[in-house]
Amino acid sequence: MSKFSDVVINLQGNPKTWVITGVAGFIGSNLLEFLLKNNQIVVGLDNLSTGHRHNLDKVREILTKNQWKNFTFHEGNLQEINLCKKIVNGADHILHQAALGSVPRSIEDPISTNSSNIEGFLNILETSRLAGVQSFTYAASSSTYGDHKALPKKEDFIGNPLSPYAVTKYVNEIYADVYSRVYGFKAIGLRYFNVFGKRQDPDGAYAAVIPKWIDSMINNKDIFINGDGSTSRDFCYIENVIQMNILAATAELKNKNNIYNVAVGDRTNLNLLFTTIKENLAQYQTHYNKDPIYRDFRHGDVLHSQADISKAQSMLGYEPLYTFKDGMKKAISWYVNNSIK
Repeated sequence: MSKFSDVVINLQGNPKTWVITGVAGFIGSNLLEFLLKNNQIVVGLDNLSTGHRHNLDKVREILTKNQWKNFTFHEGNLQEINLCKKIVNGADHILHQAALGSVPRSIEDPISTNSSNIEGFLNILETSRLAGVQSFTYAASSSTYGDHKALPKKEDFIGNPLSPYAVTKYVNEIYADVYSRVYGFKAIGLRYFNVFGKRQDPDGAYAAVIPKWIDSMINNKDIFINGDGSTSRDFCYIENVIQMNILAATAELKNKNNIYNVAVGDRTNLNLLFTTIKENLAQYQTHYNKDPIYRDFRHGDVLHSQADISKAQSMLGYEPLYTFKDGMKKAISWYVNNSIK
């Protein structure tokens, strides 16, 4: 039996109270679904700027009434410190997922990115410390590696940030480190590498590439590739991310401040991603016959990204259950069954 299976069985017999910030978002709603299915108590916060009520509605449809009763939702901002105090009161574990994401968005509007990702982060970090929670697990980012070119990316070696977004996520790690050394507070950062899966929003100017391309192919829209298509990423299916959040939150670690890569340890370039989506959709009688349109490389992006996941494997017992191809099959199935043509 895996470490993760052991943890889940223990949680089922000993329910805890969890706080999820950004609960109506893609990752947050998937964490909510998992925790409620496993009989946990969840308090969620979201200002609905990038998250959606329909994500919560989708989760509610999947669950029993008794499971859904264990969820309390608060609409509001992390910048409201009294609201932060309210939601963390009595909590065991914090899963901080809320952030204003997207590298291009941060380049266009660094002020809003800073307010959400740094001021908001510090508010929930400090109120969680004062509330005496058992653990504080937060969404860090692979963007922290910046211009460090060596592959695969190891947690202890980073470069210079390439965007305001990357700066904010690095500042989160610095704050967490200070809280560990000054207060002895347990904070664990998870550097996500291009997470994808069900309920990831395909719409908007800052949509992630996988849901955007799946939606475009389903609806016969043009596909745009920034650069020549050789740009590569370590795409990570959402179920792997859920596993890491639960393992990190429940871990007994001597070093209270830890950073871990969350990925599968592989690389897929954009040309192969295009082909993979196209071939998977063909199984559902969706035949996309357009060629991708290549355009200039996007400012602030890195060419290649791949994680070394050995630290998470050795220290947390992380075992990614879904490869890129496995995850794509499940993600595309979900989008096909939930798309509106």
